[in-house]
This record gives sequence, structure tokens and C-alpha cells, in this order.
Amino acid sequence: MSKFSELINKELPVLVDFYADWCGPCQTMMPILEDVKKELGDSVSIIKINIDKNQSIATRFQVRGVPTFMLYKNDEQLWRQSGLIQKNDLIQLIKKHQ
Repeated sequence: MSKFSELINKELPVLVDFYADWCGPCQTMMPILEDVKKELGDSVSIIKINIDKNQSIATRFQVRGVPTFMLYKNDEQLWRQSGLIQKNDLIQLIKKHQ
């Protein structure tokens, strides 16, 4: 758990994607997240967490559905949403918190 805290305690925004391999919408989000990373580069970190392999973290953050996205900066949760998100909406959100 401390490793997760280290990952989200950064000056730059950190987008956390809680996903599952069996989840269709999660698969849909993969290329969208890749595009977001290409566009924003080093100004954001994107961390993918498989809920089936990391059940304790999913439980700790009360992830009830996938995909669930959380945006952190300096160990503080700034935003959270479940379901599909458009690329431009994600980019605007991240830029707002840079």
C-alpha cells in the first residue's frame, strides 16, 4: 500500500485507472488513455491497476465498478468517475489540475 501512496504523491497529476481484463469498457479506454498520454507526455502519470490482481487496493478505494478513474496530485484525490470518458474530457480535466 505504501508503494501506491508513493505513486500518487507527486507534483504532477496522476491518473489512476482501476480496470479488469474481462471488462469491455476497460478495453475501450485503453487506446484513449494511450492517446491522452501521447498528447500530455510527461505532464501526467497514468497508472493502471488490475482490480483482480490488486483486490486490497480496490477495496480500500471502494471501487465497485470498472473502469473507475481517480486523479491525484500531491497525495490528494482531486476527481473520481466510473465508466467511459472521452479523450478530450480527460485531457481538459488533467490540464485543469497541472
